[in-house]
Order: sequence, then C-alpha cells, then structure tokens
Amino acid sequence: MKVTRVAYSQDMNAGKLAQLTEQAARLGRVRSLVWQQYGSLAGVGVSGREIRDRWMADGTAAAFGLLANPWKETVRDAANDIAASRAAAKVKVRQAVCRRTSDPGERRRLLMLLKSDRWAEDRFLSRQMRKHWRRGNNHAHNQIVVRSDQYRNFTLAEGGNVWLAVPGLERRSRICIPLNTTVAPSGTLRLILRVRGVEVHYQVDASSLRSARRPCGGETVGIDRGYREVCVDSAGRRYGTRLGDLLTAESDRLRAKNARRARLRAVAAKAELVGDFARAERIRRHNLGRAKYRRQAGQARQAIRTETYTAVNSLVDHAKVIAVEDLARPITGKSRGRNWNRRLAAWTKGVTARAISDVSGRRGSAVVLVNAAYTSQTDHRNGTFGQRSGRLFYCFDGVVLDAEVNAAVNVLTRMSDPDITLWTPHAVVRQIIQARTDSHRLKLLSQDSSREGGERIIQSCSAVSSN
Repeated sequence: MKVTRVAYSQDMNAGKLAQLTEQAARLGRVRSLVWQQYGSLAGVGVSGREIRDRWMADGTAAAFGLLANPWKETVRDAANDIAASRAAAKVKVRQAVCRRTSDPGERRRLLMLLKSDRWAEDRFLSRQMRKHWRRGNNHAHNQIVVRSDQYRNFTLAEGGNVWLAVPGLERRSRICIPLNTTVAPSGTLRLILRVRGVEVHYQVDASSLRSARRPCGGETVGIDRGYREVCVDSAGRRYGTRLGDLLTAESDRLRAKNARRARLRAVAAKAELVGDFARAERIRRHNLGRAKYRRQAGQARQAIRTETYTAVNSLVDHAKVIAVEDLARPITGKSRGRNWNRRLAAWTKGVTARAISDVSGRRGSAVVLVNAAYTSQTDHRNGTFGQRSGRLFYCFDGVVLDAEVNAAVNVLTRMSDPDITLWTPHAVVRQIIQARTDSHRLKLLSQDSSREGGERIIQSCSAVSSN
C-alpha cells in the first residue's frame, strides 16, 4: 500500500518561488486545455500519450513555452484525472443499471457496454452518463509534476537537511529548493506552490514507515465513532477527546468570518452601484482574498487530522480486530438546530474511516465493517430498543447506560449476529430488533404474573416507546 508524504520548503528564496510560480501558471494553462478538449465525450478512449502525440504533431506544444517533460507529465496527470471522474460516474450508472432490470442477460449487456466505454450506443446508458458525468474544469494553476528522473536530491553537509533540484523554464537550468527534512523524496513528485513556499508531495511504501514496525494489540473490540471524540471502544476507552472542541471552534470561526466577508462583499457591491469602482476593487483585493482564508482552513484540517490519526494509533495499540460501523451512506434524522446542524456538517467521519484503514493496514490489525442500523438505539444487554439522549442511554427497565460504550458493544455484537448482515436493510433490522424486544418483554411479563407487576412493566414499556 502506498501513502503520501509531504515535505515543505524552508526559507524559500523569493526569486526561485517566482520562477516556479510562473512555470506552474503555464502548466495550469496546459491542464485547462486538456480538460477543455478531452474532458467530455471527445476524451473517451483517448490516453495521455495520444494527446501528447497529437499536440506535438500539430504544433500545439510549441506555444506552451515549456520544456517537454513538464508539460507531458501535466498532460498525463490531467488525462488520469478525467479518467477518474469518468470512472466515478460509472459507479452511479452501474447502480442505475441494477435498479432498472433484473434480467441477467440484459444487465450483463449494459454493464459490458459501460465497461468498454461503448455506452453511447445505448440510449439509457448515454442518458445516465450525461446525468452523472458532467464536464469538469481545471482549477489547479499552482502544481508542477516532476518525473523521478528529472530531479536530484543533495545535502550541503553530512546529516543536514535535503535540497531538491528541479528543472526550470530554460533548458539545463535548475531551481534548488531547501527542504525542512533529512529524508529525501523519491518517485514522481508533485510540487504545490503556496504563498510562503512549496509543498513536495510524494508516495512511499507503507511498510517502510516507522509506524509499520509498531505492533498492534491483541483484543477484539467494537468502536463507536463520534463528534466529541474520535471513537469509544467496547471496553470503555475514549480516544481523541479533543476532536469535538476542534470541530466546534473551526465551525464557529468560519461562521463569524464568512458573515464578516459577506458584509464586505455587500459594501463593495454598493460602491460599484454608485460608481466608486476604486473602492470596490480595494475591498476585493485587500479584504476578500483567499490566501489567508485557505491557510487558516488548512491549519485547522491538519490539527483535526493529527488528532484523528493519533487516536487511531492508540486504538490499534490495544486492538487486533476492530468492528466498525459502515457509515458510507448519509445519516438522516431530526434537526438539532442551526448551530448543531452546521457543526455536524463538518464532522470528519471520512477522515476517521481513512485513518482506521491506513493505520490498521500498516500495523497488521483487521477491520470488519458491520451494519450501523440502530446500534445507538439498542440495549446491548438484551438486544431491545431503548432511548438515547446525549451521552446517556435509557433502557426500558430503568437502567441508564453510557450511550457511546453501549453503541460500541452493539457494534462488536453485530459482527457475529447471524440475523443482521452488512447488507440487511435498515427496515428489516428494525423488525428484527422489535421482535427481540417484544420477546424479551413477554418473558418479563410471564416472570411477574401478578396484575400489579404486569401493569407496571407495560406502563414502563409504553413510556419508553412513546418517547
């Protein structure tokens, strides 16, 4: 498995940064041209090499003002992005095909046309591809892709930080970038130009990382992913307890900042209406820029990511097998108010899922996905319905449990449940749990045959059901 590592420039010279920025801007125009000409039906079945050969033959490449290798790598990268967007659309179309027909022969025919990029021959497939595959646009004007044989690493002193020498705009010219690391990048590099320096992205084998040599634990646990913390396991341990504070602080900061920016945009628009174009331009240039906005958002994302990965590493210190809810589909429910809805929209459950997959893969633990339906609304002791309120879970027999730990134990139990599989519909899951609840209540009624005891149990069950 490959993972991406990022090295950062250190004390970058302004002249060098300007040269790299100019090169990235020209490569951005090349990337935009690829998307413009081959980002739709004209690009089906066309590889990056074919685009390169066409442009070299018709003279298009001569107008780029770039060395051959940089623009060729950019063409290949853009063609791969287009192919990836087309493949993502095919996933949706395959789902539509399965919903449309139950005939195996017709389904096989449609799927084969889709796989071989001959979907334009069928009206249904063509209509679905137009629906799910929209023409894209290039927004990357700050990236340079450098092939592995086009740069070199060196150090100025033994044990010192690495320098990276990459091609410039002129032939046989090199731009040397000082990095903040002693680890030399390898393979194909992606240079991303920022306001204050350069990010060097490269891939390494996960088995070579230091965390890959760190063994996992020996327990089998279930986890409940949450907003206040990264997760809680079935043993009651909590991991990443700062996550909720980080998410709330960033969400509230963006709310206040976006409100101020909206007021400034209104002032600029009003200035334009009265003819004061100079003032409107000053506001947009000095008060509505995106560089600081993106930098602060990136710092917040990095803090959240660090908290998540640290928490998952602590989890894997204990766990050999991890049962996890499958939260791929959107979660619907009652509205919790504007503030909480906004904060929950920023909940990084995808980052947590990626961290669990990455860390467990490197350290040798296994991840088992289970059905997430009603794991937070079921009493783990007897499989009956109860009521969750915040961090507390109220059972129908009056017992109050920790809601996160209860859900984590349910996830662990769900891993070996013979009646509820990963693909069982949530409506069927509800029927199964309701049947277990009714069966358990009947047992309690038969144990307490007195009239008063039976009425008491029925009243308590009715109260929980009505809530």
